Amino acid sequence: MKYFAGIDIGSTAIKISIADENKDLIGHKISASGSMFYKYAHETLDALLNELGLIKEDIVYTVATGYGRKIFKEANENISEITANAIGARAAAREHGQIKTIINIGGQDSKAISLDDEGSVVNFAMNDRCAAGTGKFLDACAMNLEIGVEELGNKHFESTGTPLSINSTCAVFAESEIIGLLGNEHSVEDIVCGVHYSIAKRIVKLVKRVGVKEGIYFDGGPALNAGLVNAIENELGKKIFIPRYPQITTSYGAAIIGIDSYHYENKL
Repeated sequence: MKYFAGIDIGSTAIKISIADENKDLIGHKISASGSMFYKYAHETLDALLNELGLIKEDIVYTVATGYGRKIFKEANENISEITANAIGARAAAREHGQIKTIINIGGQDSKAISLDDEGSVVNFAMNDRCAAGTGKFLDACAMNLEIGVEELGNKHFESTGTPLSINSTCAVFAESEIIGLLGNEHSVEDIVCGVHYSIAKRIVKLVKRVGVKEGIYFDGGPALNAGLVNAIENELGKKIFIPRYPQITTSYGAAIIGIDSYHYENKL
């Protein structure tokens, strides 16, 4: 059996997926990017191979993607994360149905991607100018509220009031708003709910720029936050599909691209 690696080097996390010749995901691993992307990418790959009982020679083709894709010199090719995300989303959701719209929230940016019936990217919009509406913003909010980021989802559903309005489009000013709301004795739960809806409104604007089409898929680490998912669904008025492993969609897509590239190069 031949194996293929997809390596997504993001601004905050390194995600690696290994797929077999049948394009099935057989393993994945996530680690913090830190300041030494190249070193940590290799360490993460070595750890994953060890867990799977594989050696480097078992990997016949590697595709790198993401913010630091050009740093990983050993990759056979590097590709845009937009393309890898689209391919990974369709594969991860193949039992769910056709995916036409992808929402991706990463550590430092957010994206909306529109696909055609064949799964090709026809349009996309990105917000990478400000941390507001990203995973970093959620981390900062949790820190200001003195709770763990993993607690945000539950706090959202414990809110008993109307979601508080957080209007600033700048993450720094939004954090100041949150501190002000705490000072005015608003509950943590209501503030969390307000944060989620403020992010949801920004995401819906991105999605509307590319066109809202049924078959909506949400990935990236923040997709694990059920409260944020709820807010986006309410703002869109549509249900969203969350994959089992939302953080690794792009690395899985890169591995699948590697399979196709390997077969093409070797005329298989």
